[in-house]
Amino acid sequence: MSDRAVLPGAPEPEDRVVAHVDMDCFYAACERLREPRLRGEPVVVGMGYEPGDTVGAVATASYEARAFGVESAMPIQGALDRLPRRADADPDGPDAPDPGESGFYRPVDMDFYEATAADVRTVLHETAATVREVSIDEAYLDLTPDGWESVRETVERLRERIREEVGVVASVGVAPTMSTAKLASDHDKPDGCVIVRPGEVCAFLAPIPVEDLHGVGPVTARELRERGIETAGDVTEADPAALERAFGERGRELYDRARGRDDRAVEPRGRPKSLSSESALEPTDDTGTKRDLVRSLAADVAERARAKDALYRTIGVKVVRPPYDVNTRARSLSGPVDDPDLVEAVALDLLAEFDDDAVRKLGVRVSNLDFTEADQATIDGWAAGGDGVTMDARGELPTDAPADAPDGQATIEGWLDGEDGGAQPDGRVRWGQTRLPEFTDGE
Repeated sequence: MSDRAVLPGAPEPEDRVVAHVDMDCFYAACERLREPRLRGEPVVVGMGYEPGDTVGAVATASYEARAFGVESAMPIQGALDRLPRRADADPDGPDAPDPGESGFYRPVDMDFYEATAADVRTVLHETAATVREVSIDEAYLDLTPDGWESVRETVERLRERIREEVGVVASVGVAPTMSTAKLASDHDKPDGCVIVRPGEVCAFLAPIPVEDLHGVGPVTARELRERGIETAGDVTEADPAALERAFGERGRELYDRARGRDDRAVEPRGRPKSLSSESALEPTDDTGTKRDLVRSLAADVAERARAKDALYRTIGVKVVRPPYDVNTRARSLSGPVDDPDLVEAVALDLLAEFDDDAVRKLGVRVSNLDFTEADQATIDGWAAGGDGVTMDARGELPTDAPADAPDGQATIEGWLDGEDGGAQPDGRVRWGQTRLPEFTDGE
């Protein structure tokens, strides 16, 4: 057993019920959500790609596209060599590729993906009290309170809600540990559900290749295979002391994981980066209805921020026009605030751009959170001009940075939850900075 002690009152590892939820080919699924004709077709989503280009890299490829050898992180040109682009403009033209051997290419739209992911997260948090969000398309849930007796019903209901309420598909693995639950969710993709009960862990893990075990990279896998260790079952039959001598502490951890030992508990990843409140409604262009809903959402999110002792530096709105046209606007403040009136005022001001539009969902968000005391900006200061900057859904900003920006650079957090800029997964926008994010989608 692991040397780590179990905290008093905590469940024994074999009593834990951990679910790993992984959205299948999430970016491609989102594109199909708003463009139904792509269902069943090869779809490639490119980062740094624009329609008609040959530059950029594959962020995700649908399973149909993978059948042609297209893989995540592959250059777009390499993907095109394997899967020609469908000639949308003139599908019957003489140079059009064979429809059966061509696919659809779309540029990354992180705003839309994050908006869809937010809907998924709502279902996750309504299913379990403890959720650990790993990435935009992946999370762990602690289902221990539900127990093993009802886990099948709980998970199938979760998958059905994601499918019916959001329109995308999730694969779910359930096991007594996080590492085994992750392997279980990968076992029957796409749209799979694999439940590994406590007495079944070793039998489930035994045939799994060493490359798939947590923490095993290509170099370690090669060294293990050179020792005749090819599967998790082989690892369990090895001498743990020899593994530790060869691989250090990782060797002991590898031995434990191959036997299903993993005493990590599902815990949220630190403090939230943002708080939001959203509500769907029947499509309407009535200004009064939209403003009343935004007032209610602003009050809710401000109350939740206050309950968490959180100040916020950015206030934003999300406006979804039928069918899935997601728009976000955000305004930075001159300092961190706890001011419900300001949240309402800024949200209504940002909403005004959409007064004439029909909407099907609205949201209000506070972000760039600060959990320490600080001088607060006020509604009077904001109304007088302040240092706020408004940006749109794609991070389009004024060409001049605010005067207080160090070295001509400002950081403004938009609607997204990740770490770097505009159309980047983390949502903060920096002047003059672009980079390709890590590819976490599509596995």
